[in-house]
Amino acid sequence: MNVIGSRPDGWWRDRDGAARRLLEQLRAVAASGIAVTLVLDGRPIAGMPVGLQPGGVRVVYGGPGRGSGDDRVVEVVAALPRPDLARVVTSDRALAARVPRLGATVEGAASLRHRLDEGRP
Repeated sequence: MNVIGSRPDGWWRDRDGAARRLLEQLRAVAASGIAVTLVLDGRPIAGMPVGLQPGGVRVVYGGPGRGSGDDRVVEVVAALPRPDLARVVTSDRALAARVPRLGATVEGAASLRHRLDEGRP
């Protein structure tokens, strides 16, 4: 949700639509050969079930509750065979402090948004 919320484009009026748009943009990243997992807060979105989506992006949900998405990101990174190869995109300071302890690097949401807007993975 950090990435979705990094741009004040009215995403809060249609959270599901904003998640679908981000998923569509991330498909280009996955098509370049980069493994992509999209972690979303809250309940599953219709048409975006948990698991690998068409286009190669894996979707997982954090569930209800504040911080549940961040906890899920940490779980996903911790479960990787090589967390040192993972890059977590977030602007959340607390999450950005947690994942490097697992070996992952952190990139700010604005940086990813800029690359996606330019069509670069």
